[in-house]
Amino acid sequence: MEEKLIQRLESAVARLESLSIGSQSRDIDVDAIAASTDPSIIAFDEFLTEYVGKVTSAAAKIGGQVQDASNVVHEAFSVQKELLVKIKQTKKPDMVGLGEFLKPLNEKIMKAISMTEGRRSDFFNHLKAVAESLTALAWIAYTGKDCGMNMPIAHVEESWQAAEFYNNKVLVEYRNKDSNHVEWARALKELYVPGLRNYVKSHYPLGPVWSATGSAVSAAPKAPAPPKAPAPPPPPPASLFIPESSQPSSSRPKEGMAAVFQEIGSKPVTAGLRKVTDDMKTKNRADRAGFVSAGEKEVRASVPSVSKVGPPKFELQMGRKWVVENQIGKKDLLIDQCDSKQTVYIFGCKDSVLQIKGKVNNITVDKCTKVGVVFTDVVAACEIVNCNSVEVQCQGTAPTISVDNSAGCQLYLSKDSLEASITTAKSSEINVLVPASGPDNDLVEHALPQQYIHTYKNGQFVTTPVSHSGG
Repeated sequence: MEEKLIQRLESAVARLESLSIGSQSRDIDVDAIAASTDPSIIAFDEFLTEYVGKVTSAAAKIGGQVQDASNVVHEAFSVQKELLVKIKQTKKPDMVGLGEFLKPLNEKIMKAISMTEGRRSDFFNHLKAVAESLTALAWIAYTGKDCGMNMPIAHVEESWQAAEFYNNKVLVEYRNKDSNHVEWARALKELYVPGLRNYVKSHYPLGPVWSATGSAVSAAPKAPAPPKAPAPPPPPPASLFIPESSQPSSSRPKEGMAAVFQEIGSKPVTAGLRKVTDDMKTKNRADRAGFVSAGEKEVRASVPSVSKVGPPKFELQMGRKWVVENQIGKKDLLIDQCDSKQTVYIFGCKDSVLQIKGKVNNITVDKCTKVGVVFTDVVAACEIVNCNSVEVQCQGTAPTISVDNSAGCQLYLSKDSLEASITTAKSSEINVLVPASGPDNDLVEHALPQQYIHTYKNGQFVTTPVSHSGG
């Protein structure tokens, strides 16, 4: 009798457990179905069909690396859709959890970037346009104004501005050669502007909305522990591990002004001074004309002059101003995350090269020597002040370029920046290189005059540059 009762109880418990598990799975399925049928997800599906479909269909006509890169675009946008669905079922994570959550998307972006590395192919501009544009998908990482990135709509627009430089190269190269490449480049642009920009503007202008009651982001599985290493050697004497704050003040080396006063106090006040003899006194000197003797000149010249150089800086201040200061011998400086409201200030750099990708409001190069600056677009002006032997290249547009109190300045202008207004003052050796009108597109160098003739005619002065003739 007791055995039958126990069997009945066990079967009842098993049924209850199965019912409980089934209800949980049904809840999960309901949440997943609700998330996938959200209006924003349905709109994203339509967006993929309309815009990503155009890119992949145009790439299929070209084939090769262009098709491979376009497939990565399709994969990246598909991953973003999956993440948008998961966001509606997931609580907002911390920064570490967010990085783990976005790892699948980051892998696709890195895959596109890896296609641009190595030996440059014939489709390098296509690959770079894809790699640069996919950074626009990082808008999904926006968590608020303090997260360190621009708002989603602005981020998408600025990411495309960086990619448009290479996309325009594709359009120029194939405009009269192959319409399939032109179709692909135009489809890629429409994918982001207006495609992705309008989608984000309609559904996520303030960033993704995480679930308040969903599950937490699961952490990455920990790697297995490595085999135990041999026992470490015995530690050094315990005095080496005493923190600095616990050491007696007399044993700690002093810093700052305290070190200066300690050094002064450790030496006699009169150390290093020579006795003034009677013939060295002014009233007894035979020469009182006020000139300095050759011996005194040698003594003064022997004192080395020390030039003060501040610490190097490379940072974005207050989200508005890029500061690049005191960079010496750095050939790989790069600013690739900027917008049209930011300015770039380059000061005290020497023997360095800075590349600015994207559009900025203003660029100032101040007190620099043997420095190269390559930028894409500038809204206001590019200013070169108090510089020596600098090279500045504009790859896009620049309405105004000014050179003040500088010597040895080379300006490289693109076709789009030929209408720039160049202002010079107190400067010499200024050469401007522009593309030639011929098919070879070699650069033609023009020297800007630094000497002028002023003649008085009809009640006013007329200024003309000096022309040098070889006759």
